[in-house]
Amino acid sequence: MASIISTFHIDWQIIVAQAINFVIVFAVLYIFVLKPLNKLMAERSEKIAKGVHDARQNAEMLALTKTEHEAIILKAKSDAQAIFQDGRKKSEAKRAEMLEEAKADVEKLIANGKKTLEAEKVKMVEEARMEVSSLVVEATKKILEKRQDDLV
Repeated sequence: MASIISTFHIDWQIIVAQAINFVIVFAVLYIFVLKPLNKLMAERSEKIAKGVHDARQNAEMLALTKTEHEAIILKAKSDAQAIFQDGRKKSEAKRAEMLEEAKADVEKLIANGKKTLEAEKVKMVEEARMEVSSLVVEATKKILEKRQDDLV
């Protein structure tokens, strides 16, 4: 061993000093670097785990929200269809009602027209009678006058 020490010029005092220096540097690095680094790594691991947990919750919430959204859309579509059908029924009922009113109005107009025509017919017949009677009176006058002239 002495030959190895003399061949490589190894000094045991330097090796002990180097070992002490290594222990001091290791202790300083452990206290000031490794402990805070381990603490920081643990905090980061917790944050990452919390982030993963939150992401899973958000994915579940998103799936639930999507399901609710689809249900709301389906309900809105069915409500819109029901409203549309109700509107269609109401418009058909209103159309039928308007047709009935129009028919009634037409029937009233026809009835009023018939009454007017009947009144005018009666009036014309009355006027014709008056004219005929006045013509008969005139004709009778002329005949009587002619007879009177023939008698005289």
